[in-house]
Amino acid sequence: MGLMKKIIDKETIETKILPLVKKPITYQGNEVNAVHKDPAAMAIRFAFAFPDLYEVGMSHLGMKILYSLLNEQPDIYCERVFAPWTDMEEQMRKHAIPLFSLETMEPVANFDFLGFTIQYEMCYTNILNMLDLAGVPMLAGDRGDDDPLVIGGGPCVCNPEPLADFFDLFVVGEGEEVLLELMDSYRAWKASADRGSRGEWLRQAAGIEGIYVPGLYSASYHDDGTIAEFVAEDEAFPAVIRKRFVRDLNACYFPDKLVIPYEESIHDRIPFEIFRGCGRGCRFCQAGMIYRPTRDKTLSCVESGIDALVRTTGYEEISLLSLSSGDYPEIETLIHDLVEKYESKRIGVALPSLRIDSVSVEMLEEIQKVRKTGITLAPEAGTQRMRDVINKGVTEEDLIGTVREAFAKGWGHIKLYFIIGLPTETDEDITGIADLAQKVVDEYFGIPREERNKQCQVVVSTACFIPKPFTPFQWFGQETIQTFNEKQTLLKNTIKNRKIKYNWHESVVSYYEAVFARGDRRLGTVLLKAHELGCAFDGWNECFDSKKWEAAFAETGVDPDFYALRQRDFDEILPWDFIDMGVSKAFLQGEWKKACGANKTVFCREGCAGCGILKFDPEWSCHGNC
Repeated sequence: MGLMKKIIDKETIETKILPLVKKPITYQGNEVNAVHKDPAAMAIRFAFAFPDLYEVGMSHLGMKILYSLLNEQPDIYCERVFAPWTDMEEQMRKHAIPLFSLETMEPVANFDFLGFTIQYEMCYTNILNMLDLAGVPMLAGDRGDDDPLVIGGGPCVCNPEPLADFFDLFVVGEGEEVLLELMDSYRAWKASADRGSRGEWLRQAAGIEGIYVPGLYSASYHDDGTIAEFVAEDEAFPAVIRKRFVRDLNACYFPDKLVIPYEESIHDRIPFEIFRGCGRGCRFCQAGMIYRPTRDKTLSCVESGIDALVRTTGYEEISLLSLSSGDYPEIETLIHDLVEKYESKRIGVALPSLRIDSVSVEMLEEIQKVRKTGITLAPEAGTQRMRDVINKGVTEEDLIGTVREAFAKGWGHIKLYFIIGLPTETDEDITGIADLAQKVVDEYFGIPREERNKQCQVVVSTACFIPKPFTPFQWFGQETIQTFNEKQTLLKNTIKNRKIKYNWHESVVSYYEAVFARGDRRLGTVLLKAHELGCAFDGWNECFDSKKWEAAFAETGVDPDFYALRQRDFDEILPWDFIDMGVSKAFLQGEWKKACGANKTVFCREGCAGCGILKFDPEWSCHGNC
């Protein structure tokens, strides 16, 4: 390990490196509410890594929660580390500076754990690059007892197999429920006089529910490339990894202070989770399936938690977080209470996630008393047939009624989000997006001139459909890049009104996201080659290089179409079948069949759809939440 085990010369970083990079303050870690402890007095040091820029990672609520939770433990020191931008990386490699933590500027190779939250498939090369910068062997099998244990968590762990070669273990499910149990196990092992190797502890950790140790499992394949068998090396290890989830959000840990970044982050506000899960059952939505069951926080819990953060942060906006905030049972009361309490302090309230049928314009007016912005709505599809296919559960009348009322009350800027390339989609569904946007503009002109906003702007944005694990659409193949481009061109040419602006997502990036979303552990060789070719920050347009990715697949002999474009049979073993996220495969297959017939499924708060979560955990009781 040599170089990586020395103490970093902080003076070199502060005087010779940071003056040469664009955002030096994002590498210093002296923010308000950052945690500072004596590293020498800690039994466990945990480097919490976000594989993207500081500005992105500092907006992530999960990182804030687990950072504070770990640091609440008297003998654990959790420090943060982010992916350095290209200018900083260049200087670090030039001066032989390894990847270091923000709080103490110590090489992360010295820590007990290097834990990544994995939110996005196009960050996978950043993970490898961070391991390389840290001097930690990228392949788990090459690590020794002096190397940190590399742990992964987050939504991408629904299918961890493309990353299996690089991680020692994964947390499946919600970190608050399992992470301290894992730390207890490690603490006891570390204190033991005859503790044995790291491999022996990993075998112990594999016995904790929700922990997946990929090195203890192997896959074999049929001649056609599909999986023949996925097995544990020993019957002592579980054949199925069950997710862990928090049952009572009111009793669950939530910080009463947040680290305040000096550099403005993507979401510069108080983030407060009001409920977790979603019972709407949109068939393309992975989060709506994997975070079941729906669990609400009480009104008093939400309001007291927000009050604590207002006092300790000084933020001027409160963001009420969930997958569909309008579904919170007491949302109108909550908004009224927050606006009434904080309006005089010029503290606003934001609802980043709203469905058309849960939007009350009066409610929007209430939350925008402090600062008025545009309205963002997500019809997802341009025709009713397509909305029924995806089980969106909203109608054109819902949308038009909402925008009519909004225009009548002085709004002029409307954003509409759609997905193209959905299963069974036709050209009529694509042109239906333009038709729907035109109807929204028509509603604006239906309002008397003296009552409406002076300007009207309707922004249509489309994302490319990506089949994700644990959704009813996981068996559908993605459309080709060419087909996506043709559909984007069709929509662009169909939109004639200058008051409608069209934005779209690059289809080639969505293609590779689908490859890794539905991939298996054979993709590890591709990731290694992509890293070798210089791929990093692939989610950023200025860094993504499709030629490098094409070369990585060509040189490793792996066909990306096999993962992204191929429609899969119900009897095929999927790479993630060994994980149980609580929603049954039978339910997902039933939803697939309903989608093909454009048939809808009931909203969980209005009736049980039989998704399987109650059988997954018989001790869980919905209590009317889902």
